[in-house]
Amino acid sequence: MGILAWIILGLIAGFLAQALVGGGYGLLGTIILGIIGAVVGGWLATQLGIGTVDAIDIQSIVIATVGAIIVIWIARSVRGRRLAR
Repeated sequence: MGILAWIILGLIAGFLAQALVGGGYGLLGTIILGIIGAVVGGWLATQLGIGTVDAIDIQSIVIATVGAIIVIWIARSVRGRRLAR
C-alpha cells in the first residue's frame, strides 16, 4: 500500500476505534493511532492466521480498528500506572 492508502486506512480505523472506546486525539492523532493500530493489528492477525492489512477493504479496516483499540488500551494502562505513582 502507498502512503496515501495508509493515511486513509489510519483515519478510518482511528476514527472507528475512538468511536467505540472513546478518546479525543484530534485529526493527526487519529491518523497516527489508526496507522499504529494497523501495524499492531496486522501483526497479530498474521500471527493468528486471520489475515493481513494489505488494502483498504473491510478486513483490513476491522483488523486495523482492533489494533487501534489495543493501542488505546495499552496507552491508557501505561498512563494509569504513571498517575498512580
